[in-house]
Amino acid sequence: MMRLPIQNTFIDALTADIETSNEPRKVFDAVYSFVMPTVPKAPRVLHVNNDLANKIGIPIEAVESEAFLNVFSGKTIYPNTKPFAMCYGGHQFGVWAGQLGDGRAINLFELETNQEKVTLQLKGAGKTPYSRSADGLAVLRSSVREYLCAEAMHHLGVPTTRSLSLITSGNEVLRDVMYNGNPAYEKGAIVCRVASSFIRFGNFEIFASRNDIKNLRALADFTIKAYFPEIKSAGKKKYLDFFEQVMHSSRKMIVEWQRVGFVHGVMNTDNMSIHGITIDYGPYGWLEDYNPNWTPNTTDASQHRYAFGNQPQMALWNLYQLANALYPLINETEDLEVLLQSYETLYEQDFIAMMRKKMGLLTAIESDQELIYQLLHQLQNIETDYTIFFRLLAQVQVTDAPTEAIAKINEAFYDTTLLKNKVLNNWETWFTNYLNRLQFETSTQEQRMQTMNQSNPKYVLRNYMAQLAIEKADAGDYSLIEQFFVVLQNPYEEQLEQQQWFAKRPDWARTKIGCSQLSCSS
Repeated sequence: MMRLPIQNTFIDALTADIETSNEPRKVFDAVYSFVMPTVPKAPRVLHVNNDLANKIGIPIEAVESEAFLNVFSGKTIYPNTKPFAMCYGGHQFGVWAGQLGDGRAINLFELETNQEKVTLQLKGAGKTPYSRSADGLAVLRSSVREYLCAEAMHHLGVPTTRSLSLITSGNEVLRDVMYNGNPAYEKGAIVCRVASSFIRFGNFEIFASRNDIKNLRALADFTIKAYFPEIKSAGKKKYLDFFEQVMHSSRKMIVEWQRVGFVHGVMNTDNMSIHGITIDYGPYGWLEDYNPNWTPNTTDASQHRYAFGNQPQMALWNLYQLANALYPLINETEDLEVLLQSYETLYEQDFIAMMRKKMGLLTAIESDQELIYQLLHQLQNIETDYTIFFRLLAQVQVTDAPTEAIAKINEAFYDTTLLKNKVLNNWETWFTNYLNRLQFETSTQEQRMQTMNQSNPKYVLRNYMAQLAIEKADAGDYSLIEQFFVVLQNPYEEQLEQQQWFAKRPDWARTKIGCSQLSCSS
């Protein structure tokens, strides 16, 4: 058996559900419920993140053992641990949904190594008291998407959960992919996710909604002590300081999403981490052409609540709900309101600073904001690949004429025949302004290019790439999972041997389910 540095601080400190059945039910007066994972029929390891395993104290010989397969598929329970599912609520698409909880996730245990504490959680390991009418399982399709995307985000520098392992269960799982009355059996799978913790805004909301101040305070106190040791204040100030840190980390996470073109798809409060990290990779997507109104989630197709351009405001909306949940511990609104009212100004400052780096503007000039928003408007006038445009922009030199600059980013346009008349004139005007602005830079072309290439990835997990990996995996070929896993570890490097993945979305992917349309079905 693997020897792991196990911790159980969460379950030791907080109140457990007195019932021990996995059967779905309402859970009151408890922060979590003990659960047993569903034993998989014939588990098989498809992929393991060896670097992460080593980082959290799991040696390579353990990764290759049967014990690893058994523990991280849910087949066996690691000694002296008690798997659990957390109780939480949430606002879903702006509406209070009541109790939600870990319906498809089971927390195994905590590890503490090298002064780092992490929680390991299985997604798709079976029914819990919070599964409602679902089975608590996950399919290979959604598991491949989560496994690859979490690691892609990490290497892009975006705060996120991590992926330790991807294991097929051997079970067939019934799913209706588009919720259109056409269910079909798919291969079951389990992902082991790793994060400091999986505590969400909704963990606090459920207790506030029930006026369960005892568990609300206990959870807040535990969270601050365990994960925010730098907070030394007491009384209501402690909870204000906690909220302020969550607000700042959430804001910074959103700036990173906007930088790389990531669309979460389902920013409900139960999908917002108190650590300011990206969690719950469901119907997410990556911008192909720049379209701030785009959302990959078919459930949000009419409302576009969680579209790319709305993500900053949705994070603020969610923070208001967290503030409401913490209010019973503070009993004053003024300080919370001051913090919340600072969000938009701080976000705008961070966003402009981020965009300057993407555009190679290493010095700050007041007119930069206008130039940035002019560009974002231009990107919508003709279908333009977000990732490719900014990566190629680094090749533009201050000595170029506007026509030469446009030629250098020409590959980013999906239909160059549209680049004429007013559209072309507008691009020439923008590049004239941009090239004039570069005249004020004191940095060299090499310095500017280096900054831009560190801000603008060459490779992201494009929606069609994930779908290709899924289709091959369904056929028993896992080579693309490994290939993408490797490519996405160095997204800012040229990797010329992988040039085929630095390409616009192919036409076949425009309307294909899994590439442009996704649901929460997993």
